[in-house]
Amino acid sequence: MNNIAIIIPSRLNAERLPNKPLKLINKKEMILHVYDTAKKSDVGEVIVATPDQEILDLIRSHNGHAVLTSDKHETGTDRVFEVFKKELKSTSEIIINFQGDMPNLNPSAIKNLVEHMKKNSCDIGTLASCIEDDYEEKDPNVVKVLVERDIKNKSFAKARDFFRTSSKPLDKFTYHHVGIYAFTNKALIRYVSLERSKLEKEKNLEQLRALEDKMIIDVGFIDACPLSVDTEADLAAVKKIMEK
Repeated sequence: MNNIAIIIPSRLNAERLPNKPLKLINKKEMILHVYDTAKKSDVGEVIVATPDQEILDLIRSHNGHAVLTSDKHETGTDRVFEVFKKELKSTSEIIINFQGDMPNLNPSAIKNLVEHMKKNSCDIGTLASCIEDDYEEKDPNVVKVLVERDIKNKSFAKARDFFRTSSKPLDKFTYHHVGIYAFTNKALIRYVSLERSKLEKEKNLEQLRALEDKMIIDVGFIDACPLSVDTEADLAAVKKIMEK
């Protein structure tokens, strides 16, 4: 068993964009683009975790690895944990939760994240990029992360906070959060054992549960921000990039 696993949670009933894993980009379903990105990173086993038979069949029809999960999970990380526990027998040392709606992430970003996790300096690793303009700064769909210091030199720094909007001007060490998470084995087990926190539910941000429990989250920088597809506008934007 490989000691690194990328698990991609994916479901059809997203509120803002139903059936989004099956939306076509360059005549290929978005979830297949995400799966291919994970495979190209070449860091370990890749598994799609889904409660939907249609997604399962699609991945398997392309010779991919997919697992049917419960449809009762409240978060994507809970879905990831089910696969980690049942399919991987809790043996993987590094587990990457790669969102199924980021079809244009550079595979090298995953590889760099894994290399940082091997240093054992944190519980959870994630990524961020620059906030490009005022629209992004104010957009609640763009999650922001505040870190301890400048990370533009491609280093990692500890996360201090995650949020969607702010009534104050943004601190200079605030970045556009990229929704990919790498957990150590112990951190994932610890994380899912925690109750969903008050801030997590209020702000609809899973990562706040970890911060409130004093888990260490390291944030690394990437030059280009991959688009997270949550709305029709997001889908149109990522198509414009990927269908050139």
